[in-house]
Amino acid sequence: MTQSLSILGSTGSIGRQTLEVAEQLSVRVAALTAGSNVERMAEQCRKFRPSLAVMATEQAADALRVRIADLPIRVRSGMDGLIEAAELDEADTVVTAVVGMVGLRPTLAAIAKKKRIALANKETLVCAGELVMAAARASGAEIIPVDSEHSAIFQCLMGAHGKEEIRRLLLTCSGGPFFGKKPEELHGVTKADALRHPNWRMGAKITVDCATLMNKGLEVIEAMRLYDLPLSQVDVVIHRQSIVHSLVEFRDGAVLAQLGVPDMRIPIRLAMTYPYRAENPAPPLDLLTCGALTFDRPDREAFPCLAIAEEAAERGGNVCAAMNGANEAAVALFLQDRIGFYDIARLVRRATDAVDFAARPDLEALLAADAAARNVVLAEF
Repeated sequence: MTQSLSILGSTGSIGRQTLEVAEQLSVRVAALTAGSNVERMAEQCRKFRPSLAVMATEQAADALRVRIADLPIRVRSGMDGLIEAAELDEADTVVTAVVGMVGLRPTLAAIAKKKRIALANKETLVCAGELVMAAARASGAEIIPVDSEHSAIFQCLMGAHGKEEIRRLLLTCSGGPFFGKKPEELHGVTKADALRHPNWRMGAKITVDCATLMNKGLEVIEAMRLYDLPLSQVDVVIHRQSIVHSLVEFRDGAVLAQLGVPDMRIPIRLAMTYPYRAENPAPPLDLLTCGALTFDRPDREAFPCLAIAEEAAERGGNVCAAMNGANEAAVALFLQDRIGFYDIARLVRRATDAVDFAARPDLEALLAADAAARNVVLAEF
């Protein structure tokens, strides 16, 4: 069980909920990192008294130093600071809750130090899953998924004797705010429309990914890497209620599912306490009041980002890194009201089609593919 944490991305949704769980479990917080939210970071530093606090830029770090000058907390900035937080000796668990490729290097650094990785940064496995999983196997580091879907699969596989028992993984998907809409209805949707997720409260980028279904495409790739399975054994099903978090179908015909209220503190808690389950003060799922549970096929014509991600997974190599970089760049443009909803898929496909394919890329080649894809997206602007 976790005794001390480093939280990469402490001011975001997952980071804040992790701090709530850590407080309930009396787990020490050794390091906190954030992007630019100096005010929230200062509040967290005063409450949790970490040894180290890291901001994305030196300007933000300077502002934080002024705000917590009376506290014995070291303040760092940038990637070097993130890696220091990930490697910190006094932390046995690293929660990677930063968004995007920025999480890759610190995750690899934590793995090299044999930390437990509570993984909430799906891009790390999407872009460099084979490298990350190989590094974890070599060092003996644990990777415990925090995404609700992958935590569900992780739990359903407890007690399984190997991947040869698995027929397929079934990732559930809420369908986002546009479920049931046809392409002609989606051309004019706005940023505000896309940010109205029906079940979860999350950051803007991941909420847009849920609206395009790119988030589920990323999770398909993440599942392939975590469980070393081909695309043919990972499928997606729309489940509007977000009660069944994912399922595993076994070779003998048995299907196991993990159910629970849509509350990210449940998978966060498990990642911190595994192999034990700690008491949760929140109300559990009540099957008598949660309503009917429904399942549908995803519409890959209306939501082409899911198909684009699956195609990238099939191609492999450095294509997933390019796809992810292009998507991050395109979603940023959408959130700035500079492109339309379907421009996201158009730009991502253009970038993935343009990538110089490498079958066995190293870390630098993956980062290069990511950067090249972003440049393809931004070239229009």
